[in-house]
Amino acid sequence: MKALHKSDSSRVPGPAQGFTVIIAGFLPIMAIVSMFPAVPAMIAHFGADPNASWKVPAMVSAPGLTIAITALFVGLMVDRFGRRRLLLGSTLLYGIFGSAPFLLESLDAIYASRLLLGLSEAAILTTLNTLIADYWDEKSRRNWLTMQGLIGPALSSVMIFFAGALTAWRWNGIFLLYLVAFPIFLAMLRYMYEPQREVAPARVEGETADGGIPWSVLATIGSVTLFVSVLYYVFIINGGLVWQELGVKDPGKIGRITALPSLFILVGAGVFWLLGRWQVSSRAQLFALLATLGTGLAIIGLASDWRMMILGMMVQQTGAGMGVVTLIAWAQRKLPYAHRGRGMGLWTACFFFGQFVSPLLVSLVRAQVGSMQAAFLVAGIVGIVGAVVVWLVVDRRPTLQPAAA
Repeated sequence: MKALHKSDSSRVPGPAQGFTVIIAGFLPIMAIVSMFPAVPAMIAHFGADPNASWKVPAMVSAPGLTIAITALFVGLMVDRFGRRRLLLGSTLLYGIFGSAPFLLESLDAIYASRLLLGLSEAAILTTLNTLIADYWDEKSRRNWLTMQGLIGPALSSVMIFFAGALTAWRWNGIFLLYLVAFPIFLAMLRYMYEPQREVAPARVEGETADGGIPWSVLATIGSVTLFVSVLYYVFIINGGLVWQELGVKDPGKIGRITALPSLFILVGAGVFWLLGRWQVSSRAQLFALLATLGTGLAIIGLASDWRMMILGMMVQQTGAGMGVVTLIAWAQRKLPYAHRGRGMGLWTACFFFGQFVSPLLVSLVRAQVGSMQAAFLVAGIVGIVGAVVVWLVVDRRPTLQPAAA
């Protein structure tokens, strides 16, 4: 794959860097994906707390609050001080803060550890997404993002399976999964390096004529990312509660049933790659993402039994598979090197602020409509309407095309 940058020692990024980025990029996603089979068990464990029904889902998504607050500042640090050291330190902290709840019995203490976990996630995500754009040109970037979209969800399915088993063993056994950060740190130490700043950077879609901060581009990236994120996390955080409404209550069984339809997230990654290969516009890709995600949520909301629930999951997971990679590729295409760190910091902040507010919004809607399934139906309709709005509004004006690779 063609590289845009070399380090001072003339290193060229290859498979070692690519696969390290892919595996490391799974850490922040694992921090919440692996938790959803454990939500009912944790609510039951803290049943003496009358607010456990909303505090546990909020605890699951608590890292999103820290990320939303700190990611933009992390992005400024990335642009000013570099990538590698920040990535290494944050990965070590991820392993420490992520596994800490295995030793804790207080819901408040667990919530605090999850907030600290979010700090490390903000640095990991912002730095990795910046490095992807630093290391590779657009074509190679799409290939590695597609690979990330294929490998990451496969790992998610494996983690969901083990999360169900660990939760069945012990209510907080799931937090042992976070120890995987330590071998990933060793891989980073060996393979990741600081990229050289571009001497003559290529023009990108969102670059201003004078090289200043592209405020309108940043605002568009932030608003679309926030909207998609809220919908993206509706199932991840609350899917276990829908299964309960359908009569499936055992966390181990939930993990086993959802493992297979979760693999449809791979289909979404494949759709992202095909749309990029066919040079479909960013606007059309965002429309397809929201339409698919919204349709899946609506089907789940209408499900009367486990079969229809699985059908809804298949569609929803296809949309979810398109989600992160489509948003990242779209944002990276618009961000020049000089502002890439802050741009990806903003992206990270908005995506994970969506993670934080999603369960709160779903809880509010659920209180109004009477059930979690009905809340899913509302979310699905909102997603479909959002797809139409994106098609009508986003990227309507001609933009600068990326330089040929």
